This record gives sequence, C-alpha cells and structure tokens, in this order.
Amino acid sequence: MTIPTELDLTDATAFVRHDAHEFWREVRTSRPVYWHEGDPGFWVVSRHADVLACYADVRSLSSARGTVLEVLLSGGDSAGGKMLAVTDRPRHRELRNLMLRAFSPRVLGAVEQGVRERASRLVRTVTGQGEFDFATEVAEHIPMQTICDLLSIPEADRGKLLGWNKLALSSDDAESDRLDSLEARNEIVGYFMDLAQHRRGNPGDDVISMIATAQVGDRPLTLEEVALNCYSLVLGGDESSRVSAICAVKTFAEHPDQWRALRAGEVAIDTAVEEVLRWATPAMHFARTATRDLEIGGRRVREGEIVTLWNTSANNDEEVFVQPRRFDPARSPNKHLSLGHGPHFCLGAFLGRAELRALLSALTGSVREIEVCGEPTPIFSNFLNGYAGLPVAFR
Repeated sequence: MTIPTELDLTDATAFVRHDAHEFWREVRTSRPVYWHEGDPGFWVVSRHADVLACYADVRSLSSARGTVLEVLLSGGDSAGGKMLAVTDRPRHRELRNLMLRAFSPRVLGAVEQGVRERASRLVRTVTGQGEFDFATEVAEHIPMQTICDLLSIPEADRGKLLGWNKLALSSDDAESDRLDSLEARNEIVGYFMDLAQHRRGNPGDDVISMIATAQVGDRPLTLEEVALNCYSLVLGGDESSRVSAICAVKTFAEHPDQWRALRAGEVAIDTAVEEVLRWATPAMHFARTATRDLEIGGRRVREGEIVTLWNTSANNDEEVFVQPRRFDPARSPNKHLSLGHGPHFCLGAFLGRAELRALLSALTGSVREIEVCGEPTPIFSNFLNGYAGLPVAFR
C-alpha cells in the first residue's frame, strides 16, 4: 500500500487503499492536531492523550449534533437530544440511567449464558468442515443474536434487522449509495417504533417494555425516542463486536505462536480480549462539535467547529503502547480507547467483552489451527474498521 502524506478522511475507501498505520504514525509525529480542509472542514486529533482529554471534556465538546463524521458533514443527526449517544448533559445522564437498567445483573445473567452456548455451538459446527466464511457463518450470529435476546426480538425478524444494520454504517461495496444507508436506518427506527407501541400497550418482562413504560425526567419517552435508543443498543452491540470477532480470528491465524500460547493457557483470555479490541479498533473515530473556543494540542478550536477523535491512531500511539504494531495478547496495561472514555463510555462494554470472551473460549476449546483460505473482504467506511468476509478453515 502507498503511504500518503495527505489523505481524504471523508473517503470510504481511504484506508482500504492506503496503509492507515503508516499514515497515522506520520500524523502523530508531525501534526498531531490538524485542520482537514473541506466544506465544511474539521479538526483531526490523533494522539492518545489529546483524544482522551477530548472524550472527557463534555462541557466544551458536544455529542448532540452527531458523533460520526459523515453525519456531521451532512448537517447533523436528527436523533440529537433523543438517542443516548447523541445527547448532552443533563438529558444524557437521565437517559443513561434508564438504559443502564437494560444491563442489570438480572438481565445480563441469562443473556451471557446464551452468548456462551451460542458461541460454543457455532464454533463446533464449523470446526473440521473445511473452508467457510467466518463472518457470515459465525461472527454475524453472536452479537446480533445477543442484542436480540436482550431486547426479546422475535426470531423471524432477526435476519432483516441484521441486514439493515450492516448497511447503516458501512458497505461491502466501494460504490455503495449513501441513500441505502439512510433507508436502512429508517427501516430500523420504524421497526422499533412499531415494536415499542405494541409493548407499551402489552408490557412484558423485557428491555423494550421497560424503556417504553419508564419515566425519564417528568415524562415517558416518545415512541421515536424509545425506537432510537433501542437502535443505539443494536448499533453499539452488533457492529463493533462483529468486526472485532472477525479481526480476532484473522489475527490469531496470522500469529500462530500467540494462538498456541492462548490455547495452552499461557495467556489469559481477558487480556487477549483487550488486545483484540485495541488491535481491531472497530470504530476508527468519533466526532464532537465545539460549544465554545478551546485549545487542543496547542491548536485553537473555534465554537461550532467539528472535532474528530481518531481511536485508530490513539490506540497505536507509541507514547502509550510499547511496540503498538506488535499483536500481544498478554499486553498489560492496555489503555485502549476502543470503547470510548468518559460519560459516553460504551454502555454495552460488558456485553461486548463477554461476546469476545465467549468466542475465544469456544475457539480454544475446539480449534487447534486457524487457516485463512483467501483474501478477506474489506468494509468500505471511514467510520467502521474491519472485514465483511473472511474465508477460513478451523482444524
């Protein structure tokens, strides 16, 4: 791959065609905070310390207009102030307290048990059968089914929900139409509005019923707010876990010594999970909007300007990680930012880690050798990092 000194960070093919890590290494060294020209332009923040500080500075950097660059460049997120991820305090705190009830020990106990059983069953099914696509036959089914279990989604609806969600933030096609993504998001929100309306009238012992019937502040949520916050659980619970799982299998296949060490118990699965999350960095960036003038890394940022925080660079910062481009499942400490930081730290972090832990446990129990059998299919996105297809064989 070529190593450009300038890269259009709005281009969904940029990091498929170019070496992202060489690019970010140059950026961290020569211009750790820089202005990316465009209409509108935006700030690019690349060092771990600066990204960390920006995540924590919720007074100066707002999430309410949107947290994904593409959305901000197109005018802002219509879910602002309604969906947890794109809400600022004090409303953010109220919504987060409600959504945390979806991750109570009572709810998560049964869901986590289901994750372990599903991962074990899927891995046993494909082990020894020859070449198969890990992405479509295993990785797609663990996180989405887990979130669907959490939300008590009918079995018959789960396939279409996965299809919509895959279109919403990325594409398997470099020439995809942005309208496809918008339509997919609208389909998901419409689906959850219908489901929320039904559960509000016929509440059960499930998360959607809990959200639909709860009071937040001095009123219940609107059906749109219920739908958007259910969608936020799908967004956070499916994409990042799915691409991290695909990355885990690909990376362990490329590092057989590390795989043998994990199987032998020489490396703890919990530390391996954290290194997979750092190595994969499924969400390459998150974005904020400055609510007042501030300084980031010595650069003056003006009120109203877009600030992008590049996790994929921060997670490979030599000032924080020794030999960052060395995959080390025993790495500790591992202060990666793959799950965010501060008040907007990933709500489903426990569940995402549980899914990766279940997958690695299932693999170490059944698979002696992982072989990549062909070229993986890249995801075309300037937000989501990873692969949509991975032909492998489990021996």
